Amino acid sequence: MDLNPSYKNGLRMSAPILALMTLGVLGLSTASASEYANPNDYEGMALLTFFLFFVGYISMGAAFIFFVMERNSVAEEYRTTMTISALIVGIAAFHYYYMRGAYVEDGIVSVHYRYMDWLITVPLMALKFPSLVGKGAITDAKIPGIGGFANVCFFGAVWMIGWGFAGETGLMDGTFGDSAGLICLILSGVGWAMIIVAVGDPFGVMEPKGIDNSKVKAELEWSLNALRMFIVVGWVIYPIGYLYSPEANLLDGNQELMGVLYNIADMINKIGFGVVAWMGAKKATAAMA
Repeated sequence: MDLNPSYKNGLRMSAPILALMTLGVLGLSTASASEYANPNDYEGMALLTFFLFFVGYISMGAAFIFFVMERNSVAEEYRTTMTISALIVGIAAFHYYYMRGAYVEDGIVSVHYRYMDWLITVPLMALKFPSLVGKGAITDAKIPGIGGFANVCFFGAVWMIGWGFAGETGLMDGTFGDSAGLICLILSGVGWAMIIVAVGDPFGVMEPKGIDNSKVKAELEWSLNALRMFIVVGWVIYPIGYLYSPEANLLDGNQELMGVLYNIADMINKIGFGVVAWMGAKKATAAMA
């Protein structure tokens, strides 16, 4: 059934309102997560950690609203990538609220909430590639026992997050002893490498196994390489943060420094990832006019 133009316009105008209402409900439902915290109670690295948890929550929420509002400004074929962008930052905003609450109430930089967030959002980030370039640009290459592009990216993300969590929570200490943190970091890097091999690198060192560059629209080439840059270069911040994880036993454990690095990495990569995809979608949409 076709919708009349006025009704369609009403739906478009209601999108940002619905986004605001959604965040409002989430905020009310989680109000008990943390009471008002006085910034004067913190100093040095603790103050920076508190500040970045707050900024992380607000910036992710603002990005969520922006991506929802911009969804109808791009061609229909690119709206899925805008939806994925909104999901990534919306889910992150939810977890950041709880991470901030854990830090304010108990002085803990929560590893568990962090990995809950990553387990959902990292696979979504990998899925942005086919949603942006289109299925026609995805190759038929497969890894035996795993599958094609989407499966490789999903498996690589879960493998990476799983071993990172094991290293940061001491789950493998009984198996690997004092080297558990380092071994888990290396194993986690295998998943990261799988994603890079599938999507390609921004420097043209190797041909991507999962994307046929010749079939990518010219308007999307810059955005595609920028997304690769986030994965190859932007994600480097995460293992640096891991080095300071108290349970990993690699460098002097410093949960505040770990939290600061993780928070900066999340804001750069999750919000930047969505903005770059939006820029490509807008450019491709304009070329279709």
